[in-house]
Amino acid sequence: ERERERERERERERETGGIDARPLRDGGTGAVAYAEALSIYLAFAVDKGANYWSSFCAWHQSRAILVSTFGRQALPMVWDYAEANPFSRQSGNFLLGIEQAGKAIETTPGTGFASVLQTDASNYSNDNRIASLDPPYYDNIAYADLSDFFYVWLRRSLHGTFPDLFSTLAVPKAQELVASPHRHGDRKQAEAFFLAGMLQVMSRLADYTHRAFPVTIYYAFKQAEAKSAIGTVSTGWETFLDAVIRSGFEVTGTWPVHTEYTGNLKKTMAALASSIVLVCRQRPADARPASWGEFREAMQNELPPAVVELQKAGIAPVDLAQAAIGPGMAVFTRHSGVFDQDGGKITVGQALALINDILDRTLAEQEGDFDPDTRWALAWFTEHHFDESEYGIAETLSKAKNTSVEGLVEAGILRSRSGRVRLLRPEELPEDWDPRKDRRLTVWEMVHHLVRVLEGEGEGPAGRLLRRIGGAAETARALAHLLYGVCDRQKRPGEAHLYNSLVISWPELTRIAREDPGKTQALF
Repeated sequence: ERERERERERERERETGGIDARPLRDGGTGAVAYAEALSIYLAFAVDKGANYWSSFCAWHQSRAILVSTFGRQALPMVWDYAEANPFSRQSGNFLLGIEQAGKAIETTPGTGFASVLQTDASNYSNDNRIASLDPPYYDNIAYADLSDFFYVWLRRSLHGTFPDLFSTLAVPKAQELVASPHRHGDRKQAEAFFLAGMLQVMSRLADYTHRAFPVTIYYAFKQAEAKSAIGTVSTGWETFLDAVIRSGFEVTGTWPVHTEYTGNLKKTMAALASSIVLVCRQRPADARPASWGEFREAMQNELPPAVVELQKAGIAPVDLAQAAIGPGMAVFTRHSGVFDQDGGKITVGQALALINDILDRTLAEQEGDFDPDTRWALAWFTEHHFDESEYGIAETLSKAKNTSVEGLVEAGILRSRSGRVRLLRPEELPEDWDPRKDRRLTVWEMVHHLVRVLEGEGEGPAGRLLRRIGGAAETARALAHLLYGVCDRQKRPGEAHLYNSLVISWPELTRIAREDPGKTQALF
């Protein structure tokens, strides 16, 4: 067969005078394939332009530019729109699309060989492959529906180049593995479709992937999604993990990877910053079952240290609940099953609820490392945030926390006037604050001065302030995690963003702090 193929190539070369006339889809490398490659890049530029040339484009409120159609994975509601001139030098011009396509080409590796297939993952089979996948996020994003926006223009440009890829008038949707009630009748049937499809995909992976390498699964989905009788769980996570486990996999590790773009529309919301990569291997055939008591004890012993390590690794507070699933499910999936005292099998949802419960208790126990003033401020913030309330309530709480309202005012974190008190906001704190000269230093001050400097001056000044804080830095980061959790549970995304941004920037702040040749001072 190879010899016949070579003979056909020699025949084509004779017909074209030695020029490779094969199209790009057949592996051509001559003038025809080169021209088709250029047409692909130009089609990308047109698609980029389409993002700026629709009636869903708005005018930026503070900058003289267009806001593109897709700032997130949904079509927005807009009441008026701005129209771009494709041939101008302003935002939305065609040359900008060409420039960005060029930048993508420059940074794409030009060595090696790759074969890209568009196929159904539930039916794909090929032995001894290494698998790394980014699966659909349950019902979070309707990829196929959104893809039509760009597909129609790519089809007009590239149907002749890749007729197989663009054989349909619109993007195929029926088999897309998302739990869409409008496609399957109702939510229950959509969930059943998702579970059955994901189970088939995972079973295929278990059968055909190379045994020497793990399967890595990216997942960037906020899991604390719904309340149930067993605690806070996520339908998406529960259904997805159930399919992973039932197909014979166990979770052996978790890798938080910063993959998510958190700019533009996500500035004032608690947006995920990371994908959590679940590392899975086939569960050993001799894996033993465990009782609920054994499982709970193992979780209480293994999960808290894993959470501390995730915090030290710089995982953002917004990602912590999701990241903690990895080490928690590693305990759950190492067994052939976990059973209660009546012999009933513990579900993934019950395991997730226990993970969330232990995570909450682990974070709460970190409060014991705080000074009394900070413990008071944390309790007050949980109830009142930065709002005013009665002096008497503050005084009663201060007795329980072994401090006083006067002492809190002296510490520089509280304002007390006319029988009303409130915590000072970060922007109200003094700009000349020096932790080395503070006679009543608190972890609360450290966090909010860092927030103030980071938001107002950037990472450089914040890193130099962290250097002056010295040995109490890790305690301050633990408080930032706790404060994010409070804001997230109480649906206060603006404040949650402040603490989340601080923890995300922590590795860079630490690097800046270490650049100073002098020694840091242990303040606590």
